[in-house]
Amino acid sequence: MATTAISIVGILNVTPDSFSDGGHFYNNIDKAAQRVKEMIAQGADSIDIGGESTRPGSQGVSVEEELRRVLPVIEIVRKELGERFPVSIDTYKASVAEAALEHGATTVNSLGGFTFDPTLATVIAKHKCSIVIYHIKGQPRTMQVGEIKYQDVIGDITQFFRAQIELGLQKGIAKKQFIIDPGIGFGKTVEQNVKIVKRLKEFKKIGLPIMVGVSRKSHLGKLLQQKLNLSKIPVPEERIEAALAETAVAIRNGATIIRTHDVFETKRFVTILESLI
Repeated sequence: MATTAISIVGILNVTPDSFSDGGHFYNNIDKAAQRVKEMIAQGADSIDIGGESTRPGSQGVSVEEELRRVLPVIEIVRKELGERFPVSIDTYKASVAEAALEHGATTVNSLGGFTFDPTLATVIAKHKCSIVIYHIKGQPRTMQVGEIKYQDVIGDITQFFRAQIELGLQKGIAKKQFIIDPGIGFGKTVEQNVKIVKRLKEFKKIGLPIMVGVSRKSHLGKLLQQKLNLSKIPVPEERIEAALAETAVAIRNGATIIRTHDVFETKRFVTILESLI
């Protein structure tokens, strides 16, 4: 159970190509397990495990490869931490979600909701688990290519959420199972990402918990370069302070779940922030 009103989700990518931690825990179950324990000790309330990179330009992997990467990690988390600690699987594929849930995952964190695999809704209804619907415009491989247009970025994302929720309700998912995430960095410009964070409270009218993940993302690097007149974009590890600043605004505007690579810094930051607001 979270010690504060804000829940911290620690990110673990067991991939060779994720933008921040790609390769660090890939094909190394002991190292992955150690990182999970470390994040929990630092204050993570749950762990989100991903076996397919969704960074801009990334290529998809097969179901078999994704399962090969994630199932051993879920199993060792369950062995070490028992059945009650929350674990989410970051996947949009129904077959991956099904296997992960059967091995002990408690939540599905789905890029695009049911867009890429509508049968995922049936899996969620069957297992009665939580699902995070997070927004993307386009597909990971091409989402940041060319001009990114919205008629109204807040209105368009709201419409996406409502459509995905309605689809899920029709398949037997209860509304209380849903969590929404506007998908910062997934098919958005720097300006659009900033607008989403500033106007995040407008999503509260949907009546569901809001999750936000901004840690180390490229728009923060671009913003730092622009505002500080830097010669180059800061690397992911140099964007932590920027992510915490954006996290503060997101929390003030209604986010209650923060997904992050940097659990230690985020937990301490959020703890003090909550004592001040």
